[in-house]
Amino acid sequence: MAVDLKAEREGWNRRFQRAVAVFHEQAADLDSLKSKIANAKTSWLVAGITAGLNTSCKPVPCPHDFAVLATDGSQVEVDRHGPARCYVINTGSVLLRYGGHPGAVLTSDPVLYAGNDDLVITDPASSAEHPVERGLLGFKRAVAECTGLADLAAESPAGLPSLALMDGTLIMWGLAGHAFPEYVRNALLDKGFLPALDRLRELSRQGGPALASYISLPRSTDIVNALRIAVCPHQKPDCDRNCPRSAPAARECDMFAGIQDRDLFSALLETGERSASFTSASSIVEKHYGPHQVRFFYLNTCEEIARVEIPRWVEEDGGLDLVHTLVLEQCRLGGGYPVALAEAHEQAVVTAADREQFRQLLEASLSSHHLRAVHSEKSLSKQTRWV
Repeated sequence: MAVDLKAEREGWNRRFQRAVAVFHEQAADLDSLKSKIANAKTSWLVAGITAGLNTSCKPVPCPHDFAVLATDGSQVEVDRHGPARCYVINTGSVLLRYGGHPGAVLTSDPVLYAGNDDLVITDPASSAEHPVERGLLGFKRAVAECTGLADLAAESPAGLPSLALMDGTLIMWGLAGHAFPEYVRNALLDKGFLPALDRLRELSRQGGPALASYISLPRSTDIVNALRIAVCPHQKPDCDRNCPRSAPAARECDMFAGIQDRDLFSALLETGERSASFTSASSIVEKHYGPHQVRFFYLNTCEEIARVEIPRWVEEDGGLDLVHTLVLEQCRLGGGYPVALAEAHEQAVVTAADREQFRQLLEASLSSHHLRAVHSEKSLSKQTRWV
């Protein structure tokens, strides 16, 4: 594998140099690129360009007194081989205050879900049910994290420059398309995640924290995809019509294969600098997020090129520079990763020992109420030593 990767690296370096050259060429003729993007029909996401393409911005001075809030979550999955159908979501919360009156509040909030209303999402129109497990449980955890962050923001120090941080993306990617029925999206987005964003926006406009999410080692290609459109020989790019998958010929845009946005910005941004902000073209955002349209920028933290996402209202309310500076300061304090998110993760994590203790508590509780704990033979076999 290492030998193959080394051979591939030479080709990657050539593609990367070409991508950087095209990147700067298009930045000099931004109107033409925007026009071509607007007329394109692609099978991949392309960033919306609102300002410059190769713009770089330095951080403003960090305030002496400020606060950072963060939440992260973990879960105990539904175990169909276990003694009862249930799951746990544990939300870790952190409030760190810096400056003249430093302090820290670290908490965790584990919640057990075991009722039928917890285990399924029901369609009010047809009574159809969808079980809350695996990927869907991850979305419910994201709702809990965002709701917990809104609760924390309501208790944060008033009139103090502050930042509310989430780990990962603000975009519920997995709810797009036909992966889940509409009533599931309605329950998780319209009645869960988006109302929490509404609360955060209102609190921010009352002097509360600006909201952002931090993505470490991002794999996004929204900006690279804009370059793919730029080099397309067709004036109105249409992937399905002009370059069908059945066609064996290589496409012009394949010259950027394997290049990610973070690669481009590693060649542009100096330590501490951020890129211009761009707009996400995700279908789930365009259809459902409304005023919370997601924008993002790339940040050179010294240790990595990170992607930082914000709702549109953060930028419109003048909070972009504050987000830039406080995220950068958090990365400095955390040795490369925001310290508030690292501490929130420590509060949220459910260890193997925690899971075993939870199983024992569950069985003991069932026994105390004279309820039989039913295990599958597979589960029992894992608890028996055969050799």
